[in-house]
Amino acid sequence: MRQAGRRWGAWGAALGALLGLLAFAPASWLANTVTARTNGRLVLAEAQGTVWSGDAVAVLTGGPGSRDARALPGRLGWHLRLHGLGLRLELTQDCCLPEPVALIVRPRWGRVQAELINGRQAQAPAGAPGGYDAGVNAQWPAGWLSGLGAPWNTLELTGTLRLRTQGLRMEWAQGQLMVEGRADFVFQDVASRVTTLDRLGTYRLSLDGGQGQVMLGLATESGALQLSGAGSAGPGGVRFRGEASAAEAERGALSNLLNIIGRREGDRSVISIG
Repeated sequence: MRQAGRRWGAWGAALGALLGLLAFAPASWLANTVTARTNGRLVLAEAQGTVWSGDAVAVLTGGPGSRDARALPGRLGWHLRLHGLGLRLELTQDCCLPEPVALIVRPRWGRVQAELINGRQAQAPAGAPGGYDAGVNAQWPAGWLSGLGAPWNTLELTGTLRLRTQGLRMEWAQGQLMVEGRADFVFQDVASRVTTLDRLGTYRLSLDGGQGQVMLGLATESGALQLSGAGSAGPGGVRFRGEASAAEAERGALSNLLNIIGRREGDRSVISIG
């Protein structure tokens, strides 16, 4: 009886220590995981707090061995908690997230589902249709992309990168990623150091997911530099074809930029991926 009691006591102490370790796991554990999963492209520097509640400085880098790095102003905060049988991660940042952003992860038999929603979305307002989704709104200085290295560090963009999502859901099953919903990335009022123009324009990159593929679309909303293109992303990789051009009056000022963007064919540059 005494030996059984000691064994149970040891198991209880070990379980208590494990629960305590999980409850107070340092934020650096999460920061190290993010760095490893992104191959060093996204770094949570100066992480404080715990895995469950903390904050850090978000830094984009060119990866291992790169000297390029660009940090966002202020600190990115997170709160991680249980959500049914899954997890809910909520992100906040004064500079870039006007409203909290929540990522809900749900494990399923043989697959994992994730949903990106507005963190303040609790329930659909009265009269809203089924599948209501308030969507995510976020914005970042376009110059943050310079931290990723070439070609962004050459372009040195200024302006604002905005993200708007609607019904964005992801599912990992049998090693494949499937995406549903829509995301729009708007490069608003961007400019570049490689041109003499004060403003290049505003551009929209759209991602529409469904039926195992994500359709890509690039369009110009306004500006001297004209961008267009279409493509898809799926299990076979990314395929995209587009082009960049300029009106005759701006061709001289945009010549260097057109050389960087793609393969020159006369007055235009061809953008080809995959």
